[in-house]
Amino acid sequence: MRFHAAAKSVSLLCLATPILLISMQTARAQGCIVARSSGTTAGPDSEGGYLSKGEWDVSVGYRHQFSFRHFVGPVEQTYRIQQGTEVMNKINLLSTSLTYQATPRFSFTADVPVLFASRRSNNSPYTTTSQGIGDIIFSARGWAWDPRENTRGNVGFTLGMMLPTGKTDVRNRVDAFNGKGPQDVVLDYSVQPGTGGYGLVFAWQSFLNLKSTQLYFDGSYIATPGNTTDVIRNTTTVPSPLTMSQYASISDMYLLEAGLSHPIPHVRGLLFTIGPRMEGVPAEDLIGDSLGFRRPGFAISIEPGVTYVRGRNMISANIGKAVYRDRTRSVPDKITGGHGDAAFADYVWLASFSHRFGGPASKSHHTPQQDTGTK
Repeated sequence: MRFHAAAKSVSLLCLATPILLISMQTARAQGCIVARSSGTTAGPDSEGGYLSKGEWDVSVGYRHQFSFRHFVGPVEQTYRIQQGTEVMNKINLLSTSLTYQATPRFSFTADVPVLFASRRSNNSPYTTTSQGIGDIIFSARGWAWDPRENTRGNVGFTLGMMLPTGKTDVRNRVDAFNGKGPQDVVLDYSVQPGTGGYGLVFAWQSFLNLKSTQLYFDGSYIATPGNTTDVIRNTTTVPSPLTMSQYASISDMYLLEAGLSHPIPHVRGLLFTIGPRMEGVPAEDLIGDSLGFRRPGFAISIEPGVTYVRGRNMISANIGKAVYRDRTRSVPDKITGGHGDAAFADYVWLASFSHRFGGPASKSHHTPQQDTGTK
């Protein structure tokens, strides 16, 4: 039994350690690219301990970012700010999820995002805004090893489906003061609540406890088989059968994050977390074509944060500081020989609150790390 447990710990460490040493790749990146993912940090269930059979968890997550720095590849186009032509995206994403632990190993989750966003070019006379329910995700997660026997480490795998419940054709009535009077404009796809297509969700959550410190490695990927939306981006775009850039591309998205979590001495239930975070949109999808207009790219951030657990409640806050940003070339870029730009944020602000109810109100499945923080 000792050898079996040691083998599990070694395999978990092999999963966690590489992500601490290398730069990472994303589920919906920053700013003009797309911002949809709040992500999870550490495990299991962010230091709250495993959910027990029959237990429920309701969580509310919040993400904010302000994107205004333009990049072509990894090079910032500083002249955009100097000339006052930068595009500014403000994203506020509120996500509510409900999880039911059906067995000690398997759980089911429904996640409903609500987007509040605005977009404005600094030299434009108007600002466009949007709000609404995004694409709802239903998923199932299973732990590789029985949680009742593995408090030192585990790996959880998630499979799910993203439904196109969010709008992709939100319009604002604006006046550009060009003599044409007020008129309706279709909002940029980066501030539309929905993506316009179905998605297959793949994710994992892994952790390893080493004395009072916990290593974690989490990731997710949403594959979108659809090619483009059916909404014309604007009336000035020239239709192209080669690139289909008159429509927005329905793009894949990914998120990777890793790091360590450590209890803060003398404060019961309070933990400090830090590690790299990488999220973005690939130029080419795993499934289907990748035509249409998209801004692929990724951002790598260092993300310190704190988590506080008290009873069946948990609150966390994280701030991701971007250290590398890259607007990669899209498929239409490669066809036409161009290389578009995208606006990125300096910071991403994340916060969440969760509450557990139902099931046995037992603490027997809490992680050893949580108890360490009480000393």
